[in-house]
Amino acid sequence: ISALHKSLRNSDVDASLYWLARMLASGEDPLYVARRLVRFASEDVGLADPQALAVTLHAKEAYDFLGSPEGELALAEAVVYLASAPKSNRVYAAFGAVRKDVERSPHEPVPLHIRNPVTPLMKEIGYGREYQYAHDHAASTTDMETLPERLKGRKYYEPGALGFEKEIRKRIDWWEGLKARIREGKGSGADKKD
Repeated sequence: ISALHKSLRNSDVDASLYWLARMLASGEDPLYVARRLVRFASEDVGLADPQALAVTLHAKEAYDFLGSPEGELALAEAVVYLASAPKSNRVYAAFGAVRKDVERSPHEPVPLHIRNPVTPLMKEIGYGREYQYAHDHAASTTDMETLPERLKGRKYYEPGALGFEKEIRKRIDWWEGLKARIREGKGSGADKKD
């Protein structure tokens, strides 16, 4: 499995197919292989190609439905897709950083303004006060902080330069720019919708 995983990560289609065939020929459980392909789609392809996760899940379902030997072709298709896909482990790394912050300080309080005031007492002590409902604003966003106070401004996810992450970078930059203009009082996002 390590040889398959590393061949996929190195974008070597032929070696990836070879190691898949070797594993299947040696009697490895094809559903174990399918689970590892799903994991690879999330860990190593990530948002550089968001379709990779769907492709691997469909391959697992196809194998589960067809069994061997017919279903093995679906696994081979997933392997070719993963090996040829752009790669990014940025979400994997970001989630790891988030988990470390949660482990170091698991009890950071939820900011009062994003707590739901489900009782009169909660409302009285400030739950939900100054909450800004994003859809009430022209661009469906505000400059409201939603991380705990101690983590304010923390950046975990930085998109890479390959595949769909280029588009995600554009989206994040657009949102951050809009929020900066709102903070400066220049952005249309701070205006109420008509």
